[in-house]
Amino acid sequence: MASTSNNSTIKRDTAELRRTMSASPTSDNNVQLSALPPILCYCFASILMTVVNKFVVSGANFSMNFLLLCIQSSVCIACVTTVKQLGIITFRPFDWQDAKTWFPISFMLAMVIYTGSKSLQFLSIPVYTIFKNLTIILIAYGEVLWFGGRVTGLTFVSFIFMVFSSVIAAWSDVSNAMNDAIPTAGMGSLHDVTDVVQKLNIGYFWMLINCLTSAAYVLTMRKRIKVTGFSDWDSMFYSNLLSIPVLALFSIVLEDWGTENLNRNFPPETRSFLLMAIAFSGAAAVGISYTTAWCVRVTSSTTYSMVGALNKLPVAASGMLFFGDAVTFGSVSAISVGFLAGLLYAVAKNNQKKTESRMHSESIIPLTNRKP
Repeated sequence: MASTSNNSTIKRDTAELRRTMSASPTSDNNVQLSALPPILCYCFASILMTVVNKFVVSGANFSMNFLLLCIQSSVCIACVTTVKQLGIITFRPFDWQDAKTWFPISFMLAMVIYTGSKSLQFLSIPVYTIFKNLTIILIAYGEVLWFGGRVTGLTFVSFIFMVFSSVIAAWSDVSNAMNDAIPTAGMGSLHDVTDVVQKLNIGYFWMLINCLTSAAYVLTMRKRIKVTGFSDWDSMFYSNLLSIPVLALFSIVLEDWGTENLNRNFPPETRSFLLMAIAFSGAAAVGISYTTAWCVRVTSSTTYSMVGALNKLPVAASGMLFFGDAVTFGSVSAISVGFLAGLLYAVAKNNQKKTESRMHSESIIPLTNRKP
């Protein structure tokens, strides 16, 4: 019986080897071509989302961030519900017990988006993009503490480059701001310099809070997903739906709803276009979620992480292109180092995943080698 089993196993392995060898290069090319649309769509959606949000919050008098996020979440829910009715996606119906379990995650997501919009309001897109890398470090060491994760040597090297790129970005940002504030012909106004420093301090404060809340959100969501068994669309639906009353309440209590302030935030001459941009950014959030799932499904999570690392470059460049962010040696160096850090991190995670998979496969005893 053992001999018959071994012979059948050898035959199956031989057949599998022949199928693999008979695979033509054309089929490989087709797979690579099929991966191109989701990758390009994901990059386009993420760049579009960042640029639109920066445009909305960059108004000289804009201060109603909670209202902005409430409108975006409402549009997002409307889009997801419509797509579900069309039969394109599916997610579980609303359940109060699930809502109670997921509410802390939704509240944290609202804080992540709010602090992100505030930091974008005071910082340039390249600086925001580079400092966002620091969240990866917080998440990695959070997983070491709470989930038994580990940080490899190459991963640690990528973290060093992330911190280094953030230092370069901050130095370049401060230098450019000070040069703009102090005229080359004279000493400049002390008031102008103070305003610049204060604005940067506010921006970096919100960036720090955003990194901390983003890491806490990801780590907490990892635990809650195991409890609820949510899919990506389930988590997106509940996160946005439950954040609407929170954002609306904060907007009513903390923001000025007077006619004068509303006119400052939404000037009559640009009101329609601004509201359209806010609604569009809410729909773009759905696009990012869909293209993320599409990219992972067609390629792999490793390819997706690599695309995310490479995508930092065009996102940062979009700020220079659309908002006139300074193109200096410091800013370009910071983007390049941050790009390298993201690339190293993606490679490190890929190698770690292969090692863990290999160790897992080696620990499994094949049936043909087991003694009766």
